Amino acid sequence: MVDISKSFFGVKALENINIQAYAGKVLALLGENGAGKSTLMKILSGIYKKDTGKVLIRGEEVNIGGIKAAEDLGITIIHQELSLLPNMTVYENIFLGNEKTSGFGKLNKAEMKRQSADLLQKIGCSVEPDTIVERISVGEMQLIEIIKAVSKHSKIIIMDEPTTALTDVETEKLFAVIEKLKSEGIAIIYISHRLDEIFRICDDVTVLRDGKLIGSAKVSDVTKDQLITMMVGRELEEQFPYRKEETGKAVLKVENLCWKDKVKNVSFEVKGGEIVGLSGLMGSGRTETAKIIFGEHKKTSGNIFVDGEKVDINSPKDAIKYGLAYLSEDRKKEGLVLGMSVGENMTLSNLKNLEQAAFRLNKKEENKLVSEYIKKLSIKTTGSGQKIKHLSGGNQQKVIIAKWIMLSPKVLIVDEPTKGIDVGAKKEIYDVLNELKKTGKAIILISSDMPEIVGISDRVIVMHEGIVTGELNREDANQENIMKFAVGIENKEI
Repeated sequence: MVDISKSFFGVKALENINIQAYAGKVLALLGENGAGKSTLMKILSGIYKKDTGKVLIRGEEVNIGGIKAAEDLGITIIHQELSLLPNMTVYENIFLGNEKTSGFGKLNKAEMKRQSADLLQKIGCSVEPDTIVERISVGEMQLIEIIKAVSKHSKIIIMDEPTTALTDVETEKLFAVIEKLKSEGIAIIYISHRLDEIFRICDDVTVLRDGKLIGSAKVSDVTKDQLITMMVGRELEEQFPYRKEETGKAVLKVENLCWKDKVKNVSFEVKGGEIVGLSGLMGSGRTETAKIIFGEHKKTSGNIFVDGEKVDINSPKDAIKYGLAYLSEDRKKEGLVLGMSVGENMTLSNLKNLEQAAFRLNKKEENKLVSEYIKKLSIKTTGSGQKIKHLSGGNQQKVIIAKWIMLSPKVLIVDEPTKGIDVGAKKEIYDVLNELKKTGKAIILISSDMPEIVGISDRVIVMHEGIVTGELNREDANQENIMKFAVGIENKEI
């Protein structure tokens, strides 16, 4: 891609970008949220049209008029939000839009199943072709997306944050598939905020910042710190800024909490002025525990105490009334209304406090409050009226944090708060959590990112298959000790 530029409503999203991807190699495309990575890849995959510049495939200039035109040129994009249809079978998804037919336009299901079985075997996926997609794991879905690309004879495959929802085992399987694709001469463009992955599987790296090309290099020639500096334009001396604060009394206490067979006799407490990390592998019951506390799941048994008083929480409305707030893991599905503006999303849980007579909103007060939080949290937006769906992931996350801070909760539960967010925005979110901690708030941090849990937590509670298997103070909370508890070694003295 040569001198690619693109503007939206007069705002420059990309300015003279140059990138090169080679057959049999993985190119890492890095940058903070909003750097222009997705826009550039949407141009390459035919979703957007470039304003200026050239795209060359094997040295020849091509015109990419749309998604189908890109696929005909051998270019496929696998989006961060997987696009499989859950109510259809694996083979139907693989050949969706590319169906095989026999005479009289009738679908040749047998041939599609046969080809799907060959492709699944080739990529090392044990799923049967006629399995309904909603019954398979996220990791298997990711492999099906790759098979879809391979079935279209793609020569360039773009992977946008492919490991975000994968377990460690599934990630290893994905890396093995990527190595196989490389050996077959496929060029892969790999977008990820997980820098360890870049050094593990990528050959080359290109960094964008604010729509501009910062630099390209061989991965073997750069360090992690150099990449971070290129991405954020400054050195991040401290990736995980930890602050020790005076802790108060227990603000939240849960006692023998149970829900179905997912959460079993979970007990812990969180004091004012501390961040408690809730760790564990996928399926350990961390998110389910949070949703019980917040009233989304109704507990089977057990007790919840807020400020020493036993409370009965049957809905999120009850939880908010008692001073609890929950930042969901799936921000787009559960945290945002994508068709609404930044301001409307931010004040959504605070409408009662902005109400005037006759149930009318005090728009002047609302706009003042939204502007204050946009500034306070450094949210990059054209203004409170901008549609939230047009913001980068990191800025969307900050809007959700602002929504809950406005309510001044006693307890803030943050579930995967930095998932799919760049290193610069991560640090800004850690700073916000530290500020809340300083004001005496009790914070529960749920995260699959172990360095994050270790980096900013005061204590770490570890779960395995719905049970609390261990608790570690800050001094003892390292990745090895957490992993021992996460795989189910209970009551081990550390």
